[in-house]
Amino acid sequence: MARKIFYMVRHGESLLNAAHIRQGWEGSLSPKGIEQAISTGKRLAKHKFGAVLVSPYVRTKETAENICAQIQKKVPPMEFVDLLTERRNPTDIVGESADDPKVKQIVDLIDRSFHKDDYRYSDEENFLDLKERARKLLVYLAHRSEKEILVVTHSIFLKMVASFVLYRDRLTADKYNLLSYHNASNNASISIFEYNSGWLGDGWLGRKFYPISERWKLLAWDDFTVEGTKV
Repeated sequence: MARKIFYMVRHGESLLNAAHIRQGWEGSLSPKGIEQAISTGKRLAKHKFGAVLVSPYVRTKETAENICAQIQKKVPPMEFVDLLTERRNPTDIVGESADDPKVKQIVDLIDRSFHKDDYRYSDEENFLDLKERARKLLVYLAHRSEKEILVVTHSIFLKMVASFVLYRDRLTADKYNLLSYHNASNNASISIFEYNSGWLGDGWLGRKFYPISERWKLLAWDDFTVEGTKV
């Protein structure tokens, strides 16, 4: 059986997270975010990762560095993967306070209201853009040869990946927004995905490959339990 496990981690708290600022690519980790990443690294300390795939943003790079510093076995160099970046926010709200009424209204329109799949407020990545990027990421990950991989990414995109694994092509904006609203993605939390492309069943008679729709599974979501818990 060709089985791969992906430990997908949201970055630790950034300085802009702490200040409630809607951010783009910029934003280093806060002291709390560094502690969160170190704690997550300790929980993953005994794993032997064949690859470390990271969004090329400052906060994800720093998170990966702090996690990898805790891994007891040799860790391969980080690989920066553009497919792992966060959803591009509308230019109108980048650098603005999340508490600003105008920003809240825009976020509500994009993330917390039911709308058509192709709805676009302005120049942001909309639902269809993000869904397609999640699909491309899963194809990319499925072709990796390593059996155990650490992935460091962002909250909204991670939710889209999980939603796509659960619904595949049946995923709609309404379903995604509902799942996103009811399922938190905490800083430095771990979500575990499994990919199987091997044979189903025993022996040669009746054996068949896993169907495409069943190759990906979500094993754990948003695990951020106390330090010392083994994942």
